[in-house]
Amino acid sequence: MNSQLLHTPAGVRDIYGNEYAKKLAAEAVIRREFNQAGYLDIQTPTFEFFEVFSNEIGTTPSNELYKLTDGDGNTMVLRPDFTPGVARCAAKYFSGQEAALRFCYLGNTYKNTTSLRGKLKERTEMGVELIGDATAAAEAETIALLIKALLAAGLKNFQVSIGQVEYFKGMCAAAALSPETEAELRDLIAGKNYFAVEPLLEKAGLGAADCERLTSITDLMGGADMLARAMELSGNERSQAAITNLEKLHSALCGHGMEKYVAFDLGMLSQYNYYTGIIFKCFAYGVGDAIAKGGRYDDLLGKFGKAAPAVGFGLVIDELMMALARQDVGAV
Repeated sequence: MNSQLLHTPAGVRDIYGNEYAKKLAAEAVIRREFNQAGYLDIQTPTFEFFEVFSNEIGTTPSNELYKLTDGDGNTMVLRPDFTPGVARCAAKYFSGQEAALRFCYLGNTYKNTTSLRGKLKERTEMGVELIGDATAAAEAETIALLIKALLAAGLKNFQVSIGQVEYFKGMCAAAALSPETEAELRDLIAGKNYFAVEPLLEKAGLGAADCERLTSITDLMGGADMLARAMELSGNERSQAAITNLEKLHSALCGHGMEKYVAFDLGMLSQYNYYTGIIFKCFAYGVGDAIAKGGRYDDLLGKFGKAAPAVGFGLVIDELMMALARQDVGAV
């Protein structure tokens, strides 16, 4: 017998026994929180046409997608991310509905990452999408629901960090950065490679004032009191509107009683280019990577024929279970 048949490929794993029972219990608790908040279950296909996750959509880079070909020669992709599929589904079946849509999901995602660093290529995710509401109240609703779900699952030590893509884009537009330089700057800041930011801006020929403003983005993190400083540093209306949005969001989160679980980080950016406003990540004690990611994506549904504002998040159950174990949390 080929011994390789007894092993799983790199990036995937078997889950069984008590570990699997705990995972199922956590999923049941989180799903109950989603349903009680008015979010309806939705199931989208495990694989879709390549175009749903293409570079034009702004999702996972093409080289990280698992691709396959059907009998008609069409290129298919194992979903790396739920949001584009839910957006496509909403545009197709709910295009005539005026009221806000609330969906929740559970399933596996697949990313063909070459540098694993302990990350799985197949992960179980749960999440919600709120479609048709452009307000800060909708953003606060989704973040508060994430926090409630984590607390219900038994997690204790965690924090949701919130950024705003428009703050960064406003600063870049005010400095007249080329699209290429803006993309490179975004990648540097998103990757926390702050040492390379200043040389890039100097190479782009920016003046001292613009260099200082853009470099300051990496330092703008902390509580709600930091937002006043960010407003002063911005120097343009687009970035100021982004800060006003965060102030409204903070006020709404206070109304939910969730302010102690959140902080702000204007240097937070995402590889998903479909985000148009707030973005957020949840970090938990004992786990190096974010256990949940989300944000606003007002332009995504328009790519599927139904323009509508939307916000949501995805929670990686595998990372949550690791956090629960590291924090010595028993059954949920």
